[in-house]
Amino acid sequence: MAYLTTRDLQDLIRVDKSTIYRMAEAGKVPAIKVGRQWRFPEDAVMAWLGAAQPPQDEPMHATPGLADLVSAPVAQALADLAADAMGVMVVITDMDGAPLTEVTNPCGLFRAVAAEASVLSRCVEMWRHYGAVPDLVPRFGPSDFGFLCARAFVRRGSELLGMVIAGGVAPADWPPATSQIASIAATFGVSTDTVAAHVEEVYRLTQEERVHVLAVLPRIGVLISELASERDPAAGAAVDLAERRSTS
Repeated sequence: MAYLTTRDLQDLIRVDKSTIYRMAEAGKVPAIKVGRQWRFPEDAVMAWLGAAQPPQDEPMHATPGLADLVSAPVAQALADLAADAMGVMVVITDMDGAPLTEVTNPCGLFRAVAAEASVLSRCVEMWRHYGAVPDLVPRFGPSDFGFLCARAFVRRGSELLGMVIAGGVAPADWPPATSQIASIAATFGVSTDTVAAHVEEVYRLTQEERVHVLAVLPRIGVLISELASERDPAAGAAVDLAERRSTS
């Protein structure tokens, strides 16, 4: 049996990753979990798509997400620009923590462990938590890696669409103790030796540099917000098939 990846399904039904994850978790699309990754049986998905198509005279509605309003190449270019401007690692995500870009300018510690399959899933959970924190003012706070991160929101009007997350910054008491290194390794399912070997490879910023990051971060969020707002709301929109199935 052939299986589709999340990206395959995105291309097929034209919705963002976070919508697909919610559909899979809710059982609204044929899906199985392989480790921590979702896979979608191709035959079952095709049959589901046929059953989910709305009648021809029914109006189609869609709620564009950030991925629909800002293309992946543009988002990546903005992440690269932000990382250059701030001198730290940067990722742009939706409000569920699903990354729209690669992690740009990663610190050595992140780069050393990022290849492990368990790390991305844990990062998505961590980034999702940032989206649930109501404070709108960017502030540095500890991450599961032990280093500091901060985030700014991307908006469309009053709606929060996503986040620009900056990180990899050493706190004042870096490097961490041996017990904390072991805890970080266990959290991400990686070798303690790997974390210990790269724990010094983070960004050490002065207080002035930290203030600079916190000043630039919301400006990047505003820039992305303006790009998203300028897009035609219908451009890139797709029918939320799960909603139609659940109400039919």
